[in-house]
Amino acid sequence: MFSGKVAIVTGGSRGIGRAIVQALAREGAKVAFTYVQNKALADEVANGDTTIGFQADVGSFDQAKNLVKQVKERFGRIDILVNNAGITRDKLLALMSEKDWDDVLGTNLKGPFNLTKHVIGVMLRQKSGSILNITSISGIVGMAGQVNYSSSKAGMIGFTKALAKEMAKANITVNALALGFVETDMTGVLNPEYRAKALEQIPLGRFAKAEEIAEIALFMLSPKASYITGQVLQVDGGLAI
Repeated sequence: MFSGKVAIVTGGSRGIGRAIVQALAREGAKVAFTYVQNKALADEVANGDTTIGFQADVGSFDQAKNLVKQVKERFGRIDILVNNAGITRDKLLALMSEKDWDDVLGTNLKGPFNLTKHVIGVMLRQKSGSILNITSISGIVGMAGQVNYSSSKAGMIGFTKALAKEMAKANITVNALALGFVETDMTGVLNPEYRAKALEQIPLGRFAKAEEIAEIALFMLSPKASYITGQVLQVDGGLAI
C-alpha cells in the first residue's frame, strides 16, 4: 500500500511509534524514525536499509532540520510524517515545576512544530503528503494531574486543524488520532488500583494494543483516506463518550 513512499515517524523505537514504523515498513514504505537514547531498542527496529533510526531530540529545531535534510538526501522525497514522540511529567499543577511544564511542551508540542515546519517544504514542492499527529483524549476532556500533558495535546489538536486549512490546496492532508489508554511502557507502570479504575471507565473494558493503533494510522495515511483532513479521530474504546 505504501510502496515508493517515504515516511518519518518520531519516537519510533518503542510502543505506538514502533508499531507504526513496523506497519509502514510491512506495507512497503521506507521509514526513518527518531529515538532519544536507547540505541539497542532502535537497532531492533532498524534494518540499515529501508528502515533507519536517527538519534534526535524532536524538541530541537536544528536537530529536526538536520533529520529532514538527511532523510530527503537519502530517499529523495518525504511523503508521510507521523508526529508521535511524547513524554509525561504528571503532577498536580500546585506541585509542577517550570521544568516539568517546559519539558512536556517542548517535546509534545514544539516537537511537531519543528518536524512539520521542515517537512512541509518538501511536501509543498511535491504537492502531496500526509501528516498524522498522535494526540490524546487528555487534550479533549482534560485529566487531573496532567495540566502540562493535556495542554500539549490540546495544542496538537489546534495545530492539526489550522495546518489542515493551510495545506489543503497543496493536496497535503493533516489529521490526528486522539488516543485513550494503550498497552505500552508508559501505561505498564500504572499501579493496579489506578488501572482498575481506568478500565471501569472504558466501555470496551480494555486498553488498546499498539498494533491496533498502527492499523488505524495506516488507513489515515493511505490513499483510502485522501478526502479526510483536519479531523481528530478518537481511538479510546469509548472512554471519552
